Amino acid sequence: MTQDQVILFAILGGVLGLLLWGRIRYDLVAFCALIVAVVAGVVATDDAFSGFGHPATAIIAIVLIISRGLLNSGAVDLIARVIVDAGRSLGRHIAIMSSVAGGLSAVMNNVAALAILMPVELQASKKAGRSPALTLMPLSFATILGGLITLIGTPPNIIIAQFRETSRGEAFAMFDFAPVGIACAIAGIAFISFVGWRLLPASVTDRSGAKELFEIDSYVSELIVEDGSTAIDQMVRDLDPIAEENDVVVLGLVRAGKRLPGAARNQTVRKGDILVLEGNPEGLEQIVGALKLSYVKKGTKLDQSTDMGLIEAVVPKDARIDGRTTDDIRLRARYGCVLLGVARQGKQVRERLRHLPMAPGDVLLIYGPKERLEDVVAWLGCLPLADRGLSVSSRDKASLAIAIFGIAILLATIGLLYLPVALGAAAAAMVLFRVIPLRDIYDSIEWPVIVLLGSLIPIGAAFESAGGTSLIANGLVTVTAGLPAWFVLTALLVITMTLSDVLNNTATTIIAAPVAIDVATRIGADPDPFLMAVAVGASCAFLTPIGHKNNTLVMGPGGYRFGDYWRMGLPLEIIVTAVAVPAILIFWPL
Repeated sequence: MTQDQVILFAILGGVLGLLLWGRIRYDLVAFCALIVAVVAGVVATDDAFSGFGHPATAIIAIVLIISRGLLNSGAVDLIARVIVDAGRSLGRHIAIMSSVAGGLSAVMNNVAALAILMPVELQASKKAGRSPALTLMPLSFATILGGLITLIGTPPNIIIAQFRETSRGEAFAMFDFAPVGIACAIAGIAFISFVGWRLLPASVTDRSGAKELFEIDSYVSELIVEDGSTAIDQMVRDLDPIAEENDVVVLGLVRAGKRLPGAARNQTVRKGDILVLEGNPEGLEQIVGALKLSYVKKGTKLDQSTDMGLIEAVVPKDARIDGRTTDDIRLRARYGCVLLGVARQGKQVRERLRHLPMAPGDVLLIYGPKERLEDVVAWLGCLPLADRGLSVSSRDKASLAIAIFGIAILLATIGLLYLPVALGAAAAAMVLFRVIPLRDIYDSIEWPVIVLLGSLIPIGAAFESAGGTSLIANGLVTVTAGLPAWFVLTALLVITMTLSDVLNNTATTIIAAPVAIDVATRIGADPDPFLMAVAVGASCAFLTPIGHKNNTLVMGPGGYRFGDYWRMGLPLEIIVTAVAVPAILIFWPL
């Protein structure tokens, strides 16, 4: 071994040890490792920050931006209403989502599939009141498994096809990967659905980015029935099932400016009516989409901006709003904001919200342009509550957001645009068409994950160029000399899988594919099964968050630690190996 190889092995070993230890945050460990590598001279100064411009890093950032756009537009609501059922058990929910994820990944790039489903899963977790850490890792693993099925599902398959064309004059076709890929995907998704998620550490249930710092039972809110609402021509009592599904209660009906007696349960809802509802902000936002209601009447100045938001604030004694109504202080006229809801614990609210005098201890839910919300709260003399990530969707943009994303994936799939460029164009289009407000772009990116990936990519590249990976691969030929061909194939798959856990899967494929062809030639076997082994091994990186972009994507939103992945990932890799080797031997004989 050369001096550079020894240093790089030591650095990577130290990084993995510290990340598994988990006491120091992963982005700090990775960045310090990069600095050490540069100072030691094993990473060139000019290459020190090349990882931050790497396509993998760019894809992670762009996909997170696109996910925010799909969420803001209401596209996630549309998808969630089709495939998410709050009444399902956690195990059944994971089984259904994993199956959908695997199927979607087979027909598009698995990163894109996760980009569609991750915000759906985050919303489902919030609605069910559980930590997203319980479901995001299974979702990531399922999209990786689904990508094994077709040529376009994952980059290693495309690279393997190119190597076969170079060595044999004909590339693998679109569905040549399907027999082995389907077998691995079925076995892997079955494991994830019934056993795998149970192996996650118990502490993941405490990890959620949406913990509430101020307990609020529910808000009383008024929502407007506009043209196209599905509530029109239904009796108020008939809305109870969909209200219950969204954790909302129908309290009454306002018509012609007057609240009808009681809950007006036998009244038929008309255009222009106002439904009086009680629920938490998330439930109110959900029922707005489910019944196609509006926060304010269409055509008002509040409806002109897509950059609308929510803020919560508590009324202290002697605040400007104390004892006064929003009509008294002309909240809409002064700031273009409206009072969307009031939480008055222990007391019923019978007046119209605009005519309700506020009292100390009331919690207000205010809707309006984001750039004005903090000023509004200060002017009212209220105290803002900690940001819980509340948001409102611009549902008229849902079709546009889906179309933008779909076109980008189509262009990448048929090869007209490089995937990072296609996704970047989609993100830019969402900003230009105001699907994503400018202020949300940088907030939607998990920067610690970007630092992790950007710091480790140059170290991985240096490890490759210094001959570290070739040293491992060439050792395989020596160690397995004289052993059966199936054993050599298994060893190649395991080594490729191990390398992919610590390196980028694309780099692993580029290194392992020529080794596979060379090994097959030396032992007199057909190279195809060995290339298939590399394709499976390079894609199935389940032990760490850095081996596959999808694992990195869910790390921040799921609140995972580096050492969480192997608990479900190790048995999954064993299952994939146990299924893949016989499948390869059956469909691609030696």
